[in-house]
Amino acid sequence: MMKTENNGRPADSAFGNIYFVGAGGIGMANLERYLLSKGHRVAGYDKTPSALTAQLADEGVGITYTDSEEEIPAAFRDPADTLVVYTPAVPADNRILSWFRDNGFEVIKRAALLGRITRTTSAICISGSHGKTTTCSMTANILRDSHVGCNAFLGGILRNTGSNLVLSDTSPWSVIEADEYDRSFHQLSPTVAVVTSTDPDHLDIYGDEEGYLEGFAHFTSLIGPGGTLLMHTGLKLHPRTGNEVNVLTYSGGKDGDWHAEDITYGEGTLSFTLCGPSTRITGIELGVPVEINIDNAVAAGAAAHIAGADDDEIRHGLATFKGARRRFEVWRDGKDGGSVLIDDYGHSPNEVKASIRSVKKLYPGRKLTVVFQPHLYTRTRDFAPEFAEALSGADSVIMPEIYPARELPIDGVDSNLILKDVKSPEKCFCERKNLLNLIKNSNFDILMTLGAADIDRLLPDIDNILKNRK
Repeated sequence: MMKTENNGRPADSAFGNIYFVGAGGIGMANLERYLLSKGHRVAGYDKTPSALTAQLADEGVGITYTDSEEEIPAAFRDPADTLVVYTPAVPADNRILSWFRDNGFEVIKRAALLGRITRTTSAICISGSHGKTTTCSMTANILRDSHVGCNAFLGGILRNTGSNLVLSDTSPWSVIEADEYDRSFHQLSPTVAVVTSTDPDHLDIYGDEEGYLEGFAHFTSLIGPGGTLLMHTGLKLHPRTGNEVNVLTYSGGKDGDWHAEDITYGEGTLSFTLCGPSTRITGIELGVPVEINIDNAVAAGAAAHIAGADDDEIRHGLATFKGARRRFEVWRDGKDGGSVLIDDYGHSPNEVKASIRSVKKLYPGRKLTVVFQPHLYTRTRDFAPEFAEALSGADSVIMPEIYPARELPIDGVDSNLILKDVKSPEKCFCERKNLLNLIKNSNFDILMTLGAADIDRLLPDIDNILKNRK
């Protein structure tokens, strides 16, 4: 049984009430929705209202935005009937979290709750520094419409369903986004583990690249007997799987046990043949036809095949996949004669580079302007040269200030640490509060917003500006 902060009681039906500290996080939301579906009472606190918290409130989650123990509902003040779940992004001095800890409540991290919920299923756990949300969403989309079915806890909104949760009353399979931040994925027990990438990230947690790779190596050691590890070719990772675990590789090219052949672009489509150790599925067509999704589709198709989906179900699931929200999400396709507007969550140098390369391949010869919002002072400090190189693939770069999230400022670390080395023909700094005015007074061919911060909250306004300009 997993260790907890207090008395080690299991998170089962004995807890009628579940309180979430950091309730507006995308990863918290799917657990809240899952628990509501199981008949639990759910409430929580978040610092800032958002479209997601408004949706959760409409669905039955009682959310407050004031960090005061007085805001905790009376029904959630009994430690015998209330489990408290928090995200590591919540500051240690949060008053609500401190009150629960000081008053005998069982307090666990989100990852621990997810591990408990999924431990009784056959779990497909998809990890990686980038690509995991799209791969996880693709896998869920294949299985949810197949005879296999699944429960899925996603790190992004699946646009096919408008939710980051997929539910099944009958399927033994779960699809879980395995987040490496704060070593959260060490709480999971995979039947199938996927590792999409191991580009160093979260060095505030892992220290250096060696520590980061060790985190993934430990994750692979958690795969149960008879399980499968599916890892991208070329990774520095040295897995620590047992003898009873099947280790397979994959790629979007022609190398790997699972791979893509006969890749064809044409008239806005992207198709290929998915090849496995004893499988060849022709006529795979991607619902989101961009280059970066070939790798993701190969991994998703392979994982779904291992779970029991047949060729037609895999073909159908990939063709109908509309994408995960904020993962290469096309807001405006330009077919009305206006600008193209694309949003992507890419927040590591390799993700940024891949997203820019994909746009350039999708729209050859056209001018690409990127608005990149750096996320975290530590990430900016640790990877500024790599970000500058990646962004230099754009024709024009606009960069607002760093989004701090859970961090305090670091002396000497700001957006200019990246921007000064960007080689694009045009580049400028623009405070976030002035971005809309800049966009109103500029003409764009293709505008792409990039980053894991809150740039997406401006997208409805940006979309409206571009629509009216047409």
